[in-house]
Amino acid sequence: MSGDEPIVLVICDDHRILTDALAVLVDRDPGLRLAAPPVHRPDDAVSLAGEHHPDVILMDVQFKGTEMSGVEATRQIKAASPNTRVVIMTAHAGDDVLVDAAEAGASAFLTKEGSAEEVLDAVRSAAQGEILIDPDTLRRIMQQVATDREAKREALERFATLTDRESEILGLIAAGERNEEIAKALKIKPITVQTHVRNLLFKLDMHSKLEAVTYAVRSGVITL
Repeated sequence: MSGDEPIVLVICDDHRILTDALAVLVDRDPGLRLAAPPVHRPDDAVSLAGEHHPDVILMDVQFKGTEMSGVEATRQIKAASPNTRVVIMTAHAGDDVLVDAAEAGASAFLTKEGSAEEVLDAVRSAAQGEILIDPDTLRRIMQQVATDREAKREALERFATLTDRESEILGLIAAGERNEEIAKALKIKPITVQTHVRNLLFKLDMHSKLEAVTYAVRSGVITL
């Protein structure tokens, strides 16, 4: 994008009053141009990113009537158009959502409490490669990232202590199999399954099969 060309923008939010107001302001600003009329579903924004490769996409986090979130849309937008900057707009989002959005490739975060002109100022800054987030929020989410990474590292170390058989049995438990069914599938005795379960719970420092499965899923070791 050269300095003489307008910033090409996509707006994606399911609050139509907001998107219509922003579209009017963009239309009046010679430095900005919409790639298409505002869209209200994140999958539509992903499609526009692949088609137009806009400079910036304004993206909400939560959408009604669709399973895709703004975070997942951001991930897919960055895959389809790596140079597109995604600015997340949200009325309220926990630090975990901000961390997920940052890891998905978002460049900036805005609250919907700001004025429309502040939103467009953020678009201009994002197009220039600026990272927009207040220092306190940045500090919090970086601490959250560090905590999450340490927890994941510790989890992977624990799962690495499991034998192949114990890992196999944990996977079968996660699939909903009972001890008797696991024994039959693996051609071993039920008491042997119980021993493996007891050993894997000890190694993982878990107190129940449900806790172990939840821990494995949360750690990304098992995908349901």
